[in-house]
Amino acid sequence: MSSMNVEAAVRERYAQAAHEREAELCCPVDYDAKYLKVIPQEVIDRDYGCGDPSKYVRPGETVLDLGSGGGKICFIASQVVGEEGHVIGVDMNDDMLALARESQPKVAEAIGYDNVTFRKGKIQDLAIDRDEVQQYLKQHPVTDDAGLRALEAYLAEQRRESPMIDDETIDVVVSNCVLNLVDADEKELLFDEIFRVLRPGGRAVISDIVCDEDVPEAMQADPELWSGCISGAYKLSAFLEAFENAGFEDIQIAVLQTEPWRVVEGIAFRSMTVIATRPDEDAIQSGAGSASGYQRVYRGPFKYVCDDAGRMYTRGEVCTDELAEAASRETIADHFAVYSSDEDAQRKSFSLPTATDCCSGDSCC
Repeated sequence: MSSMNVEAAVRERYAQAAHEREAELCCPVDYDAKYLKVIPQEVIDRDYGCGDPSKYVRPGETVLDLGSGGGKICFIASQVVGEEGHVIGVDMNDDMLALARESQPKVAEAIGYDNVTFRKGKIQDLAIDRDEVQQYLKQHPVTDDAGLRALEAYLAEQRRESPMIDDETIDVVVSNCVLNLVDADEKELLFDEIFRVLRPGGRAVISDIVCDEDVPEAMQADPELWSGCISGAYKLSAFLEAFENAGFEDIQIAVLQTEPWRVVEGIAFRSMTVIATRPDEDAIQSGAGSASGYQRVYRGPFKYVCDDAGRMYTRGEVCTDELAEAASRETIADHFAVYSSDEDAQRKSFSLPTATDCCSGDSCC
């Protein structure tokens, strides 16, 4: 299917799903009930997800939800990040955006603050605010070549001067069963955009549908399967490679559904949640290297491991300063033992004061 046909199929099906629940569009997911109490029932009923990336969000963070739909994940995340945090939802479907925006003041009143913003845009092009483009076109209709050139200049300026989501401004990007709906030719752009907007050290937490083998071309040409989260699903290994190719590190499978969600033409489709981190070359924890008086050693259980940057860690072997700095990253630090290598500190630890001697007077242990 062409990109235009994919978008049309997805837009039509999800516009209908914004008004009437369609059970086939989602996997059963258990959310923390305490966060659902303040969310309008129509938002909960119109939620079409396959995981819960919101459970990996932290207080005070700025969160971007790709394909935010009726706003359920945004409204959960808004409670997790608290009043000091901020949540941005991006979606292209007018009906879903209307549902989310209508529900926003209700949630804000219930929790006592409003920290959510909903924007209209393509998740594979986070620089262009489609609401602003529509306003521009109302004032400057494109009727000839000059008008087209003016529109192109306007879009270029928006990307350069006032992108919808600016570079390195997001702590965590979440998405729930939406990446598969993007045309295959634009998926690389999508991952590049996720990487662009994340701050160094920021995280992508993506729940989506994957399969065990490549989806055949005949299935990819089926608009019903495309809009149903089937045709655009990544092969499991290819999904992880997409993060790696975009420059992410510490890529891990957080959740993998045991039983298939659906089996279509013999191919099993299931939900998976992946966490990946944008590298932060400047973030070196205090005391990371041996020069600071501390050593790091990979604990195991494997004889050696290799991270996404090609660094090799051998079990029981003291890390070089460079490896120790890399091993201090929050995402992998727990896999390393840390001990003092400072000779003065060691001498002090063995020079016990008299009061701590095990023998006193004429007695002896």
